[in-house]
Amino acid sequence: MQADTNLYEGAAGQRRVQLYEKADPAALLSQLTERLAPQSCVLDIGAGSGRDAAWLATQNHNVVAVEPSSTMRGEARKLHSRHAIKWMSDELPGLDHTGRLGITFDAVLLSAVWMHVAPQDRARSLRKIVSVLKPGGLILISLKHEAQSLEGPQPDRSQITEIQRMALNLGAHLIDEQQNDDALGRPGIKWTRLLLRLADDATGALPLLRHVILNDRKSTTYKLALLRAVARAADGAQGMAEQRGDDRVVVPLGLIALNWLRLFLPLIKQKLPQSPRNCGTNGLSFVKKDWVTLEEFGNHELRIGAVYSGYRAAAVHTCLRDAAQTIVTMPAHHMTYPGNQEPILPTEKFTSKRRPEFITIDRNYLSSFGEMEIPLHLWQALVRYDNWVEPALIAEWTRIMDNYASRQNRSLDPREVARAMRWNEPERTTRQARETAQRLLENRQLFCVWTGRRLSSNQFDIDHCLPWAVWPCGDLWNLMPAHRMVNNRKRDKLPSAKAMEAGMERILDWWQRAWQRDEVTQRQFILEAQASLPALERETSIENLFEAVEFRRIAIRSDQQAEEWTPPGGN
Repeated sequence: MQADTNLYEGAAGQRRVQLYEKADPAALLSQLTERLAPQSCVLDIGAGSGRDAAWLATQNHNVVAVEPSSTMRGEARKLHSRHAIKWMSDELPGLDHTGRLGITFDAVLLSAVWMHVAPQDRARSLRKIVSVLKPGGLILISLKHEAQSLEGPQPDRSQITEIQRMALNLGAHLIDEQQNDDALGRPGIKWTRLLLRLADDATGALPLLRHVILNDRKSTTYKLALLRAVARAADGAQGMAEQRGDDRVVVPLGLIALNWLRLFLPLIKQKLPQSPRNCGTNGLSFVKKDWVTLEEFGNHELRIGAVYSGYRAAAVHTCLRDAAQTIVTMPAHHMTYPGNQEPILPTEKFTSKRRPEFITIDRNYLSSFGEMEIPLHLWQALVRYDNWVEPALIAEWTRIMDNYASRQNRSLDPREVARAMRWNEPERTTRQARETAQRLLENRQLFCVWTGRRLSSNQFDIDHCLPWAVWPCGDLWNLMPAHRMVNNRKRDKLPSAKAMEAGMERILDWWQRAWQRDEVTQRQFILEAQASLPALERETSIENLFEAVEFRRIAIRSDQQAEEWTPPGGN
């Protein structure tokens, strides 16, 4: 944005905060709020004094407030500290930090912001706004008009027409236009407020997914495996994606290959057919001599943050290399847009190093195999709707395996198939946390993160802070000790903003004592968090990790409308 920063920093910024607070947000936002569903997720861009964000929070909406001025952010935090608002520094046209959060919003508010966006940046800005908006979501833009003649301030129809045209190109349309006097009573100023709505599935990503899942010709299960491997990356490793330009993201090819191995390992152990002629490992191009070693692994061992040495490191490396080669030459090459031969997921494989003696599964290592480009609208659809997309992938993959088996005169046990298709088992993911908690129990240093109550060996559970039912994440940062009775009440509910705030010091203390005790565990803890929490910066501290978890909580709440929970005694 091209605003004069001197007007919004220091004493000038403080004066603007005091001025902005005089307006009534209920009147200013009625055009939007009368159409908002309860507990919507709202992005306030250029949030200024926090006036509008705070009022939306009092109406039980989840609010992320973006403000580039450090002075105004600081003043707003002090003025509205009692409200559950997540603040961050970001600005148009890039909106880069907001895009990395993985949150999709029911509404975006631009109050007195558009005039600060340079004309050459407006199309990109609106495209960025649409990219973080849910299908059917709302955008409220207020346009300022100052008197240029004796007739007084008049709406700039060319600017309004420009916004309408750009919006239509992005699948959004104008649903309401209102003219208003200045809320601060300043003479010679009027406002036009435009309310836009994004059409459902405006990006075309979901029809493209349906095409690949249901209609695209398949001689093996490889295309479904590739799409599911990408979906798992979008759901559980958003932090490894890097945006390149405005229309695509790039992910390490090794990450997709790692997910590929995790998906196929239990299927091959069960000898489930992956092509009409395949049974077991026969005919699978990525299954070579080192696969025998890989079969020693539990599926949950193939994860980000894992460390391998000796023959296990060599086997994992070779299997990743073979999987990457198969992905590049087969499904990524043949998965094309309807009606042409352009690959949906263009992929470049790098020449891999010789078999190493020691490896850590981190970003740098996974990137050494190559990179995959994913259209931004497809990536965002997988981020937002993986809980809908993945069941469709599993159902189609299962149907195809049944078909292959019948052609081989075999009958598959549905229970075995369902077990093999499962990505993770929660009881396995909590084992390391449970063992750590038992160690702390010996010194009577284990407390419920939600209540502060001291725990005993027969009272504690390991709770998934962000519940497994809505997001199957077994990362160390997501596993926390809780009193069994409290955990039973929380179950599949998201902790509320108040619950997170009340438990923050205890959560930070658990993370410190449980996962910072040695270099290997600390590295696993950080690498897992950096991969799965898109709001987390590369330089990670315990404190900014907690904030990244809060942003992830908002994203899950927004995408899945998960029920919230506050512990006993909370408000």
